[in-house]
This record gives sequence, structure tokens and C-alpha cells, in this order.
Amino acid sequence: MSPAQPILSTMPRVEIGRLVAQIEELAAINRQADGSCARIALSNADRQGRELLVRWMKDAGLSVSIDPIGNVIGVSAGKAAVPPLMIGSHIDTVATGGRYDGAYGVLAGLEVVRAFRDAGVIPDRPIAVAAFTNEEGVRYQPDMMGSMVFAGSLSLEEAYATRGTDGSILKDELERIGFVGAAPLGEPRPAAYLELHIEQGPILDRTGGTLGAVADLQGISWQRVTVRGQSNHAGTTPMEMRRDAALTAARVIVFVEALCGQLGRGQVATVGQITLTPNLVNVVPGSACFTVDLRNADEATLARSEAALVDFLEQACRADGTEFEIQSLVRTSPVRFDQRIVEAIEQAAGELGHDIIRMTSGAGHDAQMMATICPSAMIFVPSIDGLSHNPAELTDPKHLEAGCETLLRVVMQLSAII
Repeated sequence: MSPAQPILSTMPRVEIGRLVAQIEELAAINRQADGSCARIALSNADRQGRELLVRWMKDAGLSVSIDPIGNVIGVSAGKAAVPPLMIGSHIDTVATGGRYDGAYGVLAGLEVVRAFRDAGVIPDRPIAVAAFTNEEGVRYQPDMMGSMVFAGSLSLEEAYATRGTDGSILKDELERIGFVGAAPLGEPRPAAYLELHIEQGPILDRTGGTLGAVADLQGISWQRVTVRGQSNHAGTTPMEMRRDAALTAARVIVFVEALCGQLGRGQVATVGQITLTPNLVNVVPGSACFTVDLRNADEATLARSEAALVDFLEQACRADGTEFEIQSLVRTSPVRFDQRIVEAIEQAAGELGHDIIRMTSGAGHDAQMMATICPSAMIFVPSIDGLSHNPAELTDPKHLEAGCETLLRVVMQLSAII
């Protein structure tokens, strides 16, 4: 696939104990009683995590910069003054998060830099390690905000004006924690982007797989649906005379599950939030507000699922005597990652003796934003029982090591093909 690589006098090697120790130290910041991590974006805990990461980057000899949206980027020099290979992810969490989601990818990137340093080897290209702001989107939406601004998909002004779920303004909180930086947005522009991440799903764990080479990423469509009927007495209103908004919502929930079967295994759908009004035990609900999350790795099929949802809503409301409104909350297109990098990941894993399968990511990641500006791809390691966004989130250290050493090998290979 690529020219023969030079034989290194001392082969860089990762130290899994050092990587795991840093994951644990970061996880200890604002750890909750149930063991979960709570480093919500731009919180005091997020600031502590950022400050710790900056110290670790500087200790590893990286030149650290912070851009206006608060992305933290450390760069280690290479033999040539050319655009770097960037390894990145995030360190913010959901309110009851696990220790590996995002943080593993950032700290593995830092471990790759240390592996070169410890071996006395200067990589062919500079290596940049990035921690992007507000990937989770818990407090401020949209998610993946830092990488979106970095890639130019969202303006800095729009991001700054975002109001959080607690009423705060993003720029105010970014200033409060001291992470409004002066580095130019979008720099350094990477030659390629790699993201190592736990799968956050059950496929590798259930199949006994070691690694996943992520070839594509699902498009996401989030809709908020409001159905309006008529509140009325639950005992005196005959069933055939009701305009029950909850009934329409229930029909939609059943429909989207059936739709996934019709469209094939690649389609998934979730109704994750629902609010009934007046939400009383003895009153027919007059309104139902709920979300529908549709995902597919194929754009045409995702669009079909969106159209089918609207068609069904029209039919269900007509049958139930209700009305609906639908609002788009999030819409991202599917992403195809760079074939050369996917193949490099597979080659590196094979050389190291790790089994690897091609996969689709069902979750959003910073890599999908970076893919709009440079060749990008991802590596997955197993999540035990498929758990993530959960204090029980766990990955076996042997898999953490396999992912990190594969990442290191890919970095050594990419200079010849990028």
C-alpha cells in the first residue's frame, strides 16, 4: 500500500500503565458518589481537567495553544516543517459519564507523543494532540461545537451566543474559566486527523473483537414533534370522542420501531424524550411533545425515514383528530472516512497481531467535523457490555493498549501516504 518504512533504531512503544494512570487521574476530577465523571463543558470541573491536560502536554514537550472557542492543541515538532498529523477527541463528559469517552482518545494521542520522545525518535511529521470544546453538547448545543468551529462549519459568533440549559451564555463561561485563547481558528491545519475512541456500543464486545476500523459514521436527524389534541375528563369522555395527544405519540413510537425493520439493519430510531400536558392521572392529554432521533449511514435512506415520519404523523393525526408541528433540532449528513487511512489502520493492526473489523459509528464524533477539512478516520476499542455515558463504562486495559499501539503504528505509517 505504501513505500517501505525506514527501520527505526529504537521502536517507539506505548506504556499502558502511564496512559491508564492519567485516565484515572482525569476521571477523579469531580467524580460523583456513584463513580461517574461530571466534567460538563465549561464547568469548574472542565476547567480543572483542561488545566491538568495543559500541564501534561507541556511536560511532554508539546507547544500548547488555545483558540477562541477554547480548543486545546499541543504540537510536537517533526523532522519537516509540514502540516501535522492530528490526534484528537474531547475531555468534557455528560452529567453521569464514564472515564474513557473522549478522554481516552486525547490521552492516547499524548501517549503517542511520549512514545516517540522516550525512544529518542523524531516523527517525520509534527504531531498535534487536540481536545475539542463541548463535544457532548450537554450544556450548550450543538454538540461537537469546538470541532465545528475549528472546521468552519459553525461561526464563532454563533457559538459564543449560545445559551446553555442553565441560562448561561457560552462566551461568558469560556471567559470565566480562562479558556478564550488567541490562537488562530483552524490552525494548525492538519494533514490528516485520527481519533481513537471506545466503541460505546456492544458489537466488538459481543463478537470478541479487539479493534474496529471505522469506515463511516451515521447521519443524524433529531426532530421535536408537538401533537395537540384536547384535554378532557378521563372518566366522562367516551373513547371514540377523544382527541388524545398521547395516543398519537404512542402510535409514532410504535411506527418508528417498525420503520427500522422496513428500512433494514442500518436504520435506527429512538423516541428519547416525551412530555404530556397536563400530565395528570385523570385527564386525557391535550398535548404531547416528544423527540425522534433517526440515524443511518446512507443519506438517501435517512431522508426516506424523515419523509416517512412526516407521512405517518399526518395519517395518525387525521385518525385521532389531533394536529402536529415538527421542528428540526439537529441534522448531520453521513460521513465516509478516508479509505487510505482506514486501510492504514487495518494494516497496522494486522502487523501488531490484532484482529480488526470495519465498522460504522452510530454516535457523533469530532472526526466527522474534521473530515470536512482533511482526510480522517477512527479506531474503536470494545466497551464491555456496550456501556457508555454510564459510570459502569469499562474497557479492558489490554484493549486500551491495543488501540493505542495501533494508533502509534498508524502515525508512523501515514507520512508515506498523506
